[in-house]
Amino acid sequence: MIADGRVALNGVVLDTPATILRNLAGVTVDGQPVAAAEATRLFVYHKPTGLLVTERDPAGRPTIYDKLPPGLPRLVPVGRLDINTEGLLLLTTDGGLKRQLELPSTGVERAYRARTYGQVTQTQLEDLADGVEIEGMRYGSINANMERRTGANAWIEMILTEGKNREVRRVLEHLELQVSRLIRTRYGPFLLGDLAPGEIGEVKQNELVNFRKWLDSPRRGQASDEPAVTVEARKTARPKPQPVAEPQGRLRVARPPITPRKPREDTPRDAPPAAPGNPRQYRSDRPRDTLGAKQTSRSAAGRPGAEPRERGPARPSRPTKGPADGRGRPPRGGKR
Repeated sequence: MIADGRVALNGVVLDTPATILRNLAGVTVDGQPVAAAEATRLFVYHKPTGLLVTERDPAGRPTIYDKLPPGLPRLVPVGRLDINTEGLLLLTTDGGLKRQLELPSTGVERAYRARTYGQVTQTQLEDLADGVEIEGMRYGSINANMERRTGANAWIEMILTEGKNREVRRVLEHLELQVSRLIRTRYGPFLLGDLAPGEIGEVKQNELVNFRKWLDSPRRGQASDEPAVTVEARKTARPKPQPVAEPQGRLRVARPPITPRKPREDTPRDAPPAAPGNPRQYRSDRPRDTLGAKQTSRSAAGRPGAEPRERGPARPSRPTKGPADGRGRPPRGGKR
């Protein structure tokens, strides 16, 4: 851009890159002032198995960028984890910080937990502190300890500062162990904590500033001085529920029109035809006898002019109390 004359300082076009700038004040590109650099951001990501740590894969396999939540800035990974390794992966917006954390000379520790199958002793693990050479590749000091063992299965913790390609797996395979699971639990002071697979959290700015001061200090090789940092999972913003529009007024349901029914004729089928000049009488028009004083509705219904029915003598009523116990039945067992 300088050779094309696009960069200027205080209105003067620069013709050489050998220009000392204390800050970006007065620097323009194509006439537009250069914005100040944004603050460095650092994220902790719990990488699940089955993902590649790369921006894109020619074979079409899934990568971490396919699973990261939306709304994040452009991030670059600090170091690598192979497709079968899970655990803590640092992501940052600063390429300089990425390079500084990856250099073995910085002395930033990486902690792993490996589930293995095979026979190994604690003495063999302690010998890794002197380093080991495997197929012409020299690996530095490794602090290895056996956490627990159940038969031939064991969990081994390994702490190293180099982080070469597949270093942990190669060293354990050199000890004739089969690695069934490998988890990175710590990178420097940053802990995996309670992050679930696929979750991501951001390091607070004050903790990141203190860590960068520690990197620039002479004590950076002393891991005991590293302050442990646990990051909380980033909360994904959930869409707000849309209010449901309530109906205005009373709902009206369209119904088919009601067709009026024809009046029903109550004339019996075998009734004789009416005489000329006399209107036909229907059942509803026939006179009905009123009920007598002692006539029941059953005797009068359908029989006009029926005589009332005389009732017989009244039946004697049953006693309400018994002769002895007052409960309507003789006492049990004779007299009391």
